[in-house]
Parts: sequence; structure tokens; C-alpha cells
Amino acid sequence: MNNESYLTKLLKGVEVKWMPLRSVTHPTQNIRWRDTDGELGYIDLTSVSIETKRINETILISSESAPSRAQKLVTENDVIFATTRPAQLRYCLIDSDYEGAVASTGYCVLRAQSHIVEPKWILHWMGSTKFKNYVEENQSGSAYPAISDAKVKEFPIPIPCPSDPKRSLEIQGEIVRILDTFTELTAELNAELNAELTARKKQYNYYRDQLLRYDDGDVEWKTLAEIAYFQNAKAHERLVTPDGDVALLTSKFISTEGRSARFIKTEDVLTPAQKNDIALVMSDLPNGRALAKTFFVDESGRYAANQRVCLLTVKDPSLYAHKFLHYVMNRNRQLLAYNNGMDQTHLKKDWILNVTIPVPPLAEQVRVVAILDKFDVLSRSITEGLPREIELRQKQYEYYRDLLLSFPKPDGIAIGSNDE
Repeated sequence: MNNESYLTKLLKGVEVKWMPLRSVTHPTQNIRWRDTDGELGYIDLTSVSIETKRINETILISSESAPSRAQKLVTENDVIFATTRPAQLRYCLIDSDYEGAVASTGYCVLRAQSHIVEPKWILHWMGSTKFKNYVEENQSGSAYPAISDAKVKEFPIPIPCPSDPKRSLEIQGEIVRILDTFTELTAELNAELNAELTARKKQYNYYRDQLLRYDDGDVEWKTLAEIAYFQNAKAHERLVTPDGDVALLTSKFISTEGRSARFIKTEDVLTPAQKNDIALVMSDLPNGRALAKTFFVDESGRYAANQRVCLLTVKDPSLYAHKFLHYVMNRNRQLLAYNNGMDQTHLKKDWILNVTIPVPPLAEQVRVVAILDKFDVLSRSITEGLPREIELRQKQYEYYRDLLLSFPKPDGIAIGSNDE
């Protein structure tokens, strides 16, 4: 598709008027908690996924439990945009499931004047390069950058054929339809990936449990304290910096197997992780998947652990294989039994060191590690296929989106100086 020609053909020489968002959206209102009974869903800043542009989950709140930031009433087809750290482009369209919910004051609520603009026309412009450049230029603050609702609503978007609202909405709708096709394909690939990963993990966990199952009479059992040294970690997340060169081992880093990496500087490392150390998550929420999960350190000087993670070091490698300890301790059931199911669980040092673990002959440990390593490679191999396809589809969507939204710039209207 030649998109510039397609856009020209679609417009057919019609007038294009650039209008600030405030001119094509309705004013919205805040909730009056003193006049509200019952519970409402609350959309906080973590409710919306940056990756999927969808609401993951909400919590129910009432007038008694509502946080002070729970103020903005939303309705179906509203577009909400997070004004805190706006360059992350955390935004979504409110669907019918969240009709009447309350959003944080950290969101700008954009309610389309439906006779002028399609809600999804606004939605796709929220993801455009022009809008990202605009918010980067107009945000304030360095530690916690933010942009005001008023400034968001100053952003201009093109309205084709403004003198003919019916034709204008048809043009917007056709471009939206094309862009939605790309986002739907990406969503389908993500669903396929998640299903495949779930199946691989179930298979892997089954064989791992079988290989690590020992009866009391088959092997010797020792406490972890007899096998490994324990070290509390100290690196704090406030040390995270774009200039960092050492990955910080956090519960999120470990639960996502390194996909959520943040870095600190070498000179700020207080607890360096050494090669063959096992990092174990000591603290997590009850519905989290990080508690007691382990990460095997394959290189010295590459990682540092934060205060919610401890480091285990095998005392005698001639008795116990480093990697075998990693597999034995990963999501250890004796530790998971301490999950209270109500609030954040913190594993104590004594609980960890009192875990009893099997001590088969070293040759058996090496054999089991070799098998589990192969399963681990197989379970990760999918990351070389579908995720790459998803990334390519996302880039394709962004390319076509920017082309299909490449309306001629109006004279005298600033959109973003970084924009080409």
C-alpha cells in the first residue's frame, strides 16, 4: 500500500482543519463521594498496561475507602491518558466493562464530541510520534515528569472535511479501521504466545518436579544452612539511572526472567552478585509469581541485588552443584507455605535457611541439571519466534499509523519540534 497516495485519495482534496483536543472533547466531571453509595471500580496509574493499552484490573472502592486521587468519573469510549511520566504513553479506551468507574487524577480524561471526532481517532493520535514529541517537550519535572491536563488538551489533531461532519467521520473511521487491524493482529499474536508459554511452562514444571522428587530413604537431606551461605542484599531502587551498567536483581526482574531490567552504576553496587550465586526473592504480594523464585547468576560484575532479594552461595561445590541448588530452591514449596494470602509476604532468613533439601550424589545432580537446562532452553525457544513477530508487527503498525496520520502541518501551529 502506498499510504501517502492512499491518504491523498481518501481525502480527495478536502479541507483539513487542525483543532486542539479541548475543541473536540467534552468537559468531564469529578465524583461527589458524599452523594455516592456502594462500590465503584478504581482505575489507578498501574491499572493500564503500557504494552497492551488496556486495563489489566481494577479494585473496588467506596466513599470510605477511596484514595484522595480517586476523583474522575469515566464512561464508555472515553480515552484516558496518564499525565505522570507521560512519555511512557500509558493510555487506553474505556470499554463497557468500566462504564461508571473512577479514574485517578493522574489521568486526563478525553471525552470525544462524537459528532466531530471518533473516540478511536483520538486514541490512535495518543500513540503517534507527533504526540510523543509534544509531551516530551511540554512535560515538566525531572524526577517525576508530568504534563497538565490543559496542556494535553492543547495538542492539535486534524479534522478532515470539517464542513461535512458525516464525511469527516467516514474518513476518520476508514483510517481507524486500518489501524485497528494492525492492533488486532498484534493482540492475537500475544494471545497465541501466552497460550504457548503457559503450555511450555506446565510441561517444564512437571518434568522438573519429577526429576527433583526424592523419597526420604533414597538420598540424604540437609538444611539449606548446611549447604549454602546467605547474604542479605542492600542495593536500593533509588539508585536506578539511565547511565547504569549493572542490572538490579529485583522481584520484577526475576519474575520476568530478566525482561524488566533496570540498571545502577558500578560504583553504587553494595551487594555484588558473583558467578554461580542464586538470587532468591524474599518479598512479594500474595497474588504475585515472584515469591521464592530464583535467578541463577552466570557472570560476576553483571548484577546487584536489591533489598527484597537474598543471595545464596554454595559452600562446597564438590558436594553440591550450584545450578542444582537453583533448581531445588526455585519456588520451593516449603517457602511458598509462608504466603499468608492477605498482604505482602516477607520470607525471614531463618525460614529460608531451615528449608530441607535433597543431597543426591554429585554425578546425579550434574545429570539432572543437564536435563533441566535442556528443558529450560526448550521453554525459552519460543521467545525467538512469536515475540520477534510481535515486535515486527508493532513496528509495522507504528510505521503505517504515522503515515496514515501524516496530514499536512498547518502554518502557525506547533505540534512537536522533533517531528519530521
